Amino acid sequence: MANRLNAVSQNVPGTFFVDTTCIDCDACRQLAPTVFGDTGEYSFVASQPSSLEENRAALRALLTCPTGSIGSSDTGMLGEVRHDFPLPLAEDVYFCGFNSAKSYGGNSYLVRHPAGNWLVDSPRYLESLARRLDALGGISHIFLTHRDDVADAAKYARRFGAQRIIHRRELAAQPDAEIVLDGFSDQTLNDNFVAIPTPGHTAGHCALLYQQKFLFTGDHLWWDNSKHRLGASRDYCWWSWPEQVRSLARLRALNFSWILPGHGERYTCSADEMQKHLDQLLARLGAEDLSPTS
Repeated sequence: MANRLNAVSQNVPGTFFVDTTCIDCDACRQLAPTVFGDTGEYSFVASQPSSLEENRAALRALLTCPTGSIGSSDTGMLGEVRHDFPLPLAEDVYFCGFNSAKSYGGNSYLVRHPAGNWLVDSPRYLESLARRLDALGGISHIFLTHRDDVADAAKYARRFGAQRIIHRRELAAQPDAEIVLDGFSDQTLNDNFVAIPTPGHTAGHCALLYQQKFLFTGDHLWWDNSKHRLGASRDYCWWSWPEQVRSLARLRALNFSWILPGHGERYTCSADEMQKHLDQLLARLGAEDLSPTS
């Protein structure tokens, strides 16, 4: 629970505040960009909500915060706002909210599908969220992009009898996973779902492509709204930066118009425009020294 006595000094006075337990995961800034800003070390309240819509967005951020670092002196609507999650994004794709500190605040998503719903990475386990997922048809599969963002996947798998999918090189994070991917070729998993091996950030990192439109990218690729371009990070590459760059180049062969990352911002544009953004990212990376980091 956030403590106003430990509030970040940059907060503007008012109802909402962020305290120094913040891990700067960016979740609040994605959900309420007009309310929260970034000091470079913490998120902070840059502007207090000035409308019911902004207030609701800030309360969603409070609920989603993985470390409970956001507080408010007016939480009367929290019970109602809790039912906003999973939050619809487009068509049958939802943002789960309730990010987990175990995943350093990584995002997770729900895809509703006639043959069974899919969870992509995992939020923290809350029975209230599980009941909402139940009402939307439950979960048949849990796709885990990599070892960092499994969070409470095992609890959700038990709750719904779901099958977890993970690459063998990431299996130590979920050793009893029901479906284990091998190799580095694209694998069709079910109607409209394709696993795309993208080693680099970790050895067995995988993205998931849905309907040739939605690309769930884990920690492989994201949108940087401040620079209005796609981004990938050498600083947060835990296994092989040259392999990550090669994996990014593989995405040229895909058709997608949505980027839905575990960390970083979501983005959508036309498939042609997305390819231009990808080519621009690869051109920037191609100018770098691609030798392995120490």
